[in-house]
Amino acid sequence: MSFQPLLPLPGYAGWRYLNRSMDQQLSLFAASPVLKRDMDYFRAEIGKITSAADLVKDYRLLRVSLAAFGLQDDLPNRAFITRILSDGVSNPEALANKLADKRYRAFAESFGFGSTLPPRTQSAGFAAEVLSKFQRQEFERAVGAQDETMRLALTALRELPDIIAEDLSENGLWFRVMGNPPLRSVFETALGLPSSIGKLDLDLQVGNFKSRAKAVFGDASLKQFSNPDRQEDLIRNFMTRAQLAAQPAALSPMSIALTLLGGMR
Repeated sequence: MSFQPLLPLPGYAGWRYLNRSMDQQLSLFAASPVLKRDMDYFRAEIGKITSAADLVKDYRLLRVSLAAFGLQDDLPNRAFITRILSDGVSNPEALANKLADKRYRAFAESFGFGSTLPPRTQSAGFAAEVLSKFQRQEFERAVGAQDETMRLALTALRELPDIIAEDLSENGLWFRVMGNPPLRSVFETALGLPSSIGKLDLDLQVGNFKSRAKAVFGDASLKQFSNPDRQEDLIRNFMTRAQLAAQPAALSPMSIALTLLGGMR
């Protein structure tokens, strides 16, 4: 039986426990037989892959590769994935460059197909790079099987620093958050924005994200979340609002408040 993450409490209290025990739980998870078999196979076979078609033909390699970038739901969409990989990212017209979800660009860029250079599958350290992502993503998925809000919080803390480090304008950084479905969900919830905001013009969406960030955190800049304390404020807000939304309608406002306060001790 594979290792299941231990999440004894819901809400922010459960998040604090998960954070404290993260290193130990990740180590136990990495040692689970099913995960180990997948990782061993990837290490042994990925160096033989020289094209997008090669990768897509190997179900096990493709499954690990997609999961490493949080794209496991696209496993049946082989023609689409072949196009993403074959186009690469060097051409502005490449499909991955046009998609709002920038995980596809990261996926295509990592493998390096569709370029005059050799694919990165031939590079030393490539397997370790992908498998590190795969291991973390699979742990997050296992957490999500028990508590989806915990998974989203883990994803936010993993991906947010990389986005903030990009050389983009402030609006550009917010666009990157808006184009990342898990991160977008965290920010929408933490900022008290409805998911229907996605139907607005992109510039209006950015304005709403920035104005709500200013109202909730006192700063409209995404770069404020490079501070670990502010990251924790974001996650606490997200977990608290998500827990509040999940409370049964029959509960009184007082009982909801007591539940949330109890989880934040």
